[in-house]
Amino acid sequence: MSKTKMMLLGALLATASSAFAAPQTATPNATGDQSYEINEFVADFTKFTIGDTVPEMYRSEDYNIKQWKLRNLPAPDAGSHWTYMGGNYVLITDADGKILKAYNGDIFYHR
Repeated sequence: MSKTKMMLLGALLATASSAFAAPQTATPNATGDQSYEINEFVADFTKFTIGDTVPEMYRSEDYNIKQWKLRNLPAPDAGSHWTYMGGNYVLITDADGKILKAYNGDIFYHR
């Protein structure tokens, strides 16, 4: 394959992969701190937003995050717990798995 075709293929692949990436960067808020809260994210090739119901496997004990403080997450409200989906921390209801809040996974590294 010629050098030109290889460069075009590389550019096409880079462009295509960025088209499927969800915005995941932390943004500064009014006080200059970074806000890790997000309104939508992609997990398992599916776009999720606040209010959606998560698949059953994310409601299992295997995905239940009990050490939320270690991950710099706020305490879950009564009747909810944190789970991990597509590189993000997601607060869901215990009863039906409805998404209440979501945080970019980078919050784990926040100091």
